[in-house]
Order: sequence, then structure tokens, then C-alpha cells
Amino acid sequence: MSKAFNIVILPGDGIGPEVMAEVRKVMKWLEDNRGLSFDIYEDNIGGAAYDQYGVPLADHTLEKAMNSDAVLLGAVGGTAWDNVDYDKRPEAGLLKIRKKMDLYANLRPAIVFDALVDASTLKEDIVKGLDILIVRELTGGVYFGEPRGIEELPNGERRGFNTQTYTSSEIHRIAKVAFEMARKRNNKVTSCEKANVMESGKLWREEVTNLHKSGYSDIELSHMYADNCAMQLCRNPKQFDVIVTDNLFGDILSDEASMLTGSLGMLPSASLGDDGRALYEPVHGSAPDIAGKNIANPLATILSFAMALRYSLDCSEEAELIEKSIQNILNNGIRTIDIMGEGCKQVSTSQMGDALIKEMAK
Repeated sequence: MSKAFNIVILPGDGIGPEVMAEVRKVMKWLEDNRGLSFDIYEDNIGGAAYDQYGVPLADHTLEKAMNSDAVLLGAVGGTAWDNVDYDKRPEAGLLKIRKKMDLYANLRPAIVFDALVDASTLKEDIVKGLDILIVRELTGGVYFGEPRGIEELPNGERRGFNTQTYTSSEIHRIAKVAFEMARKRNNKVTSCEKANVMESGKLWREEVTNLHKSGYSDIELSHMYADNCAMQLCRNPKQFDVIVTDNLFGDILSDEASMLTGSLGMLPSASLGDDGRALYEPVHGSAPDIAGKNIANPLATILSFAMALRYSLDCSEEAELIEKSIQNILNNGIRTIDIMGEGCKQVSTSQMGDALIKEMAK
């Protein structure tokens, strides 16, 4: 019997539509060969939505997303919308869908494929075999805290201000995700904040410790200042298994971790909430400088879809098929330009998708 899933696809801006087209190929193959069925609703988000609807996320689009089995997103943003009001910019659409769907847990794996060890800027012995997971709190902290704004002071100066704020319940629920993920991995969590200079960081450390004592004492827990973690990711990244941190530090640390793998074009992410709500997107941005050139790496977006199969659709076998096939084509030297190496074959975005389908069929 076919499994049917309600999927919302939001290609977004820049290279988003190009890389999402390769996901559609994979979905079609799974329908034809694995007995899955996808009821797909596609719409705009970000700059494309602003151009069509006057807002970066239309209400009807959000409603469809709220009632889906999973949302697949390409990327948002671009210089074309630099002069748009702050609340209408493409990134505002992304923040809104995360907040409205209450997608508080962002999972960003950083895995170094053996075939891409040379693509990393770090030495082989530092990154070979790397497999870490960053769990980022996604709906709180300085990105959403109030008050915020820009004001003019009596002396004529201008001041910009944002508020970093967390409650114990917000900290508990993201730490719980990290501990649960660690139980499926190597039972080790590193919690990162700036408890030495920030009250919100002090609260974070205390509440993560309290949750650990009350229900996760079987997990090895350590605490680390976020700036030290940034340094340790370059110095000795394999010391980490699961890193849990807040919205701002998670944004920075996960982008740093992505470069350990050699390219942003290889890193997927999942944003999870309660009641099955979930959004999956590549870590990379919209890359407007290469949009329309058919050279973008689609593998991060395809790997994000594999995460959707695993976490939202209960199709782990299909997820593993995609991941293994990607490993195989990389081992065979097939590369987009961002991960190109000596002796490898450079392919376009669409050719990479075709190569993956061919490998899956084997």
C-alpha cells in the first residue's frame, strides 16, 4: 500500500528553485520505485513572495505549512530586496514561519564524507570521520526578544538595541532534544553559552544542569563558553558529539562547523516543533551571484529531504538509500564546482541530481 504525504515546497530565492528541482526528481523516483506518494503544494516565500504578494510570507502559505507533514524550503534573500522595509525583507518570512510553527529545535549535522576530506581547509587528521550535531534553539533569544529597534538619542547619536531573553521552559525543551539525540549517538552533550558575562547565559547553564540531573544523568554533560567552542571547533572538532546552544550562538557555530566539511553546499538542517511540525532546509543561503547558472550544489537540499523522510515521514530506509547513494557518487568523483577536486568530474546542478537518481536505481 502506498504511503501518502502532504508536502509543502517553498523554493524561495536565488538558487533555491534550482536545488529544489533536484529534490523533486528524487521525490518522483521514490513515487515510481518505492511506493511513496507526495501530495505537493508549492508556493513562494522570501523575496519571491514579496514580489508576488507584497509580504515575505503570505497567510495562506503559512496555513498550508501548518497543516503539512513537512515543509521543504530552498533559500531566501538577495540584494534585490536590500532596500525593502525590515519587516518585509525575505529573511522576515523565514523568521515568521519558524516562529508561527514554533519550530524551536534546529538540528544541523556536520558530517565529513571521506571523499571530501581534502575539501576542508583543516588537516585530514583533524576532520576525517567528523560527525557532530548542533542543536540550536530557534524561536527565542536575541532574534525575537523585545524591546528592539533603532532610536535617536537627545545628543544626536543613534542607538540600536536588541534583547537577549530566555525562560526556563524554553531552555528545558531544547536541552531535552539535545539529550534525546545524544542517546541515539554517543551519549555526550556540550552546552554552550556566555555565562561569564550574560545573565541569560547563566540561566541557560543552570537550567541545562537541572534538567540533566532530573532525567538525563546517563548522558555526559559539559559546559563551554561559546567563544571557546568556536575555537575548539577549529582546533579539535572531534571532541564534540552533540552541541546545544541558543539562537545567536547556534547560528554562528553551525556556520563555522559547516566549513569543516568543505562546503555549505553539503549541509542539511531540520527545524522541529511539537505535534509533528517540521521544516527542512539547507544551511546555505540563496547565493544570488550564481543563481540561474546551473552550478549550485543541490546535495544539502536533497540531504534535508532525507532528514524529512527520517524525522517526519517515518521512511528511514529511503533516507538511508539517499544518503548512501550520495556517498557513492562522491566516492566516484562526481562533484559540483564548490567541492571540485583533482581528478574529479565536474557536473552541473541538474547533472548531480541525475547522477544521484542513477545511483539510487542501482
